[in-house]
Amino acid sequence: MSSSLEKHIWWSYIHADLKDLIKESYFLINKVEGWDAKFHDYAFVIFPAAKAYEGFLKTFFYDMGLISDDDYFGKRFRIGKALNPSLEENLREKESVYDRLINACGGKELPNELWETWKEGRNLLFHWFPNEKNVIDFDEAKRIFQKILMAMDLAFARCKIPQK
Repeated sequence: MSSSLEKHIWWSYIHADLKDLIKESYFLINKVEGWDAKFHDYAFVIFPAAKAYEGFLKTFFYDMGLISDDDYFGKRFRIGKALNPSLEENLREKESVYDRLINACGGKELPNELWETWKEGRNLLFHWFPNEKNVIDFDEAKRIFQKILMAMDLAFARCKIPQK
């Protein structure tokens, strides 16, 4: 089951609980595909992988020296804020990981991909707003799962992550 997941370069890097979450989404994708039941929204398939992506990003930012101990171990750090390329100018120096990633990893490609993956694979799926029905079908859920895996691949391809 998870042998294809274990081939990713980041697999040995992530925490065991994050591996379990990635495996859960993988399992759900493979199980749901065979079900006769159809659902209005397949975001539930992505949720474990999105949670693992959050853990990966926090660990990656911390290991790269882009966030502090307080950010990593505390309860106040918000990835959506830190990765947002449109963060207000007065907050950028203190709170923007996006800008630090540009400098640390050679340009905007990686921070843009991490941000787009965050928006699509987490923010847009797990919030509800009137007149915005952010539901996804099963094919979209599979695509977003792959996008999360590929974003983590890109982080390893673009940055020299200190191994601990």
